[in-house]
Amino acid sequence: MFVKVCGLSTPESVRSAVDAGADAVGFVLTSSPREVSPDQVRILLPLVPAGVHAVAVFRHEPAEDAISVARAAGLTWVQLHGTRTADDVKTVHDAGMRLIRAVTMGANPDEFSDLGEELLLIDAAVPGSGESWDYASVRAKGLDGREWLLAGGLEPGNVAFAAAAAGAWGVDVSSGVESSRGVKDLAKIRAFVEAAKA
Repeated sequence: MFVKVCGLSTPESVRSAVDAGADAVGFVLTSSPREVSPDQVRILLPLVPAGVHAVAVFRHEPAEDAISVARAAGLTWVQLHGTRTADDVKTVHDAGMRLIRAVTMGANPDEFSDLGEELLLIDAAVPGSGESWDYASVRAKGLDGREWLLAGGLEPGNVAFAAAAAGAWGVDVSSGVESSRGVKDLAKIRAFVEAAKA
């Protein structure tokens, strides 16, 4: 099970995720309670070992703008939310970067098609709510054989069930490992990665 821990902002949270065995860590470079600056990311980046993907996370910014900010932060993986096109994917790849394309369960059916991104992330219909949802409903999207991440309402106590119900290749967590909005709980990070990997 591929595990990404998102919204990290401190050396302690990055170390906790990496030490627990996370495969990817996410840095939010857009307006959010978890927002960090490119300069902050550059300070945290040396704590991320080779083999662990460090991802720049954006909302609805144009791909070109996201690439520019990610480059300033020293990151080569970009996560883009919102409605995206094959041209957006090409723009990211032409910049020498790799892409996680994020869609919500309420997106149009064609948004679940493979546009050439490295990973697809499927979030709850209302992303950021932190509430669990009908994870098994993802199976109707026809994602067999593709590498994709399940997100939305996941926490240490439900991640194993949710991933199995959805048939997920990987999982992504942010609010489910926090003690308060934007503040990571190191014990929860470890428990989440362990539960997902088990």
